[in-house]
Amino acid sequence: MTAIARREEQLWSRCAGCASLLYRKRLRRNLDVCPECGEHARLGAPERLRQLVDPGSLRPLSDLLPEADPIDFVDVLPYPHRLTAARASTGLAEAVVCATATIGGHPVALAVMDFRFLGGSLGCAVGELITRTAERALDDRVPLVLVTASGGARMQEGALSLMQMATVSQAIAALREAGLLTVSVLTDPTYGGVAASFATNTDLVLAESGARMGFAGPRVIRQVTGRALPEGFQTADFLLRHGQVDMVVQRRSLRGRLVALLAATRAGRAARAGHPPVPRQEPASRRERLADDDAALARPAGPAAAVAPSPTSGAVQTPAVRDAWDTVWMARHPARPTTLDYLDSVFDGFVELHGDRLGGDCPAIVGGVARLAGRHVMVIGHQKGHTTAELVARNFGMASPAGHRKALRLMRLAARLGLPVVTLVDTPGADPGVSAEEQGQAAAIAENILTLTVLPTPVLAVITGEGGSGGALALAVADRVLMLENAVYSVISPEGCAAILWPDRSAAPQAARALRLTAPDLCRLGVVDEVVPEPSAAAHGDPAETAHRLRAALLANLLPLLDVPPAMLVRLRRQRFRRFGTSRGVNRAGVR
Repeated sequence: MTAIARREEQLWSRCAGCASLLYRKRLRRNLDVCPECGEHARLGAPERLRQLVDPGSLRPLSDLLPEADPIDFVDVLPYPHRLTAARASTGLAEAVVCATATIGGHPVALAVMDFRFLGGSLGCAVGELITRTAERALDDRVPLVLVTASGGARMQEGALSLMQMATVSQAIAALREAGLLTVSVLTDPTYGGVAASFATNTDLVLAESGARMGFAGPRVIRQVTGRALPEGFQTADFLLRHGQVDMVVQRRSLRGRLVALLAATRAGRAARAGHPPVPRQEPASRRERLADDDAALARPAGPAAAVAPSPTSGAVQTPAVRDAWDTVWMARHPARPTTLDYLDSVFDGFVELHGDRLGGDCPAIVGGVARLAGRHVMVIGHQKGHTTAELVARNFGMASPAGHRKALRLMRLAARLGLPVVTLVDTPGADPGVSAEEQGQAAAIAENILTLTVLPTPVLAVITGEGGSGGALALAVADRVLMLENAVYSVISPEGCAAILWPDRSAAPQAARALRLTAPDLCRLGVVDEVVPEPSAAAHGDPAETAHRLRAALLANLLPLLDVPPAMLVRLRRQRFRRFGTSRGVNRAGVR
């Protein structure tokens, strides 16, 4: 191609919607919206900020973070090489740009994601940067505006990327408690862990025209269900019809709508000006800790130091070494004990409670009141089954939005009654069906995660089999997280990871090893607090002994939590998940 031809090509752009050839300067004047068909082209974060904020008001926040490859992930290309390429091609440090600015004269903190950078994926650095932005909004007492564009959690960082869903959600919760407005603007595309956390658990959710949003992507849903998808599935108008967003906004109107919402918020705050501010949950020295990464890395990890050590913890430091792929199959074994099995063998007097009170009772989630050594607890768990008929009837333990809302109702009931919550996690993931997306799967998961970050009662989670992505995390934001020795916990299935990053699914065993999804790996990463050893025959080979060991571990970890005041519980739980940012959890985990 000649130099003249290259220059000509740079002057024109072809619309992805109608295929019209458009003069690039005209397209840019129209905010990258096709003047022929209205197709909204994707924007990079810098251009999005230029369109939204007042000229001269933008003040970028620091994006300096330690280099992070927390699990030494390698597929066909080492993860650091992918990061280097993304930085070179975009000119960005990470998949989000964070700043303070004014919009129509109203001060805000903003975090704008950029899909060009590794698909806008949510990793430790992205979670840390967005969380710091939310904390800056809290410090400055200003609204937080999030602009999302993401394929989901970053699989190259394993379960640590999954933890960012909780980390950012609890920062959103702190703003909610302080009476500060949070707004998310969904742009194309917004999927996976981002959709199931901070994209949908803000006060207001706006969707830019043409945006698509959902928990599972269309390709995954088609593969799992074998069904054709409805016309306009997961588009902004679809989301509006199904009550999942507040409004759909054309790009040319987006800034004006934000100005109007921010003005209303300022008026409301002025009317309440005589009220005392909501006290901060974080210690007063948080900002100084953020400025000193070395000091942050030297801190002891999480809330475990605040409660008595488990007498069983010494026995779990050297579990049997097993290949990760073998462990995946052990976790999926059809004879492995289910939640109902444990309710019969570990707990006493279980009384099941049904329904989400909104029209559904998901069989993949069971919950109710039980006794553990004479103490009443609320137990909630995924239920698979053993036979094919049971698995089908229980949707293989994949909860629908009704299941997540049933769990949410029982969590809130437990808090009102002063009962501790015990969750048993065993799911390949959330329901990937069309109806689940229509009923707001992402928002249902997001609300569970946010609620658990502030639940004023002890929460103890156990990964008993498969801990699959956001469907697992929706029951696992807890004060203590235990994991059976042959369970797995991951941001994505090995098969799904292999299909994306390797030539084909036959690389699933390699993906399983790269994801660091086994109990010993996750204990080293700090995602799991304790590994519960299984008998030599595994849980399905000796269910009675497994139940005995699980009961002992539950009591050892739950009893100290009962003596912790509710406000302290919430504060320690938040600290537990706050450390999973790049400046907190990576080096402490001891895997580098």
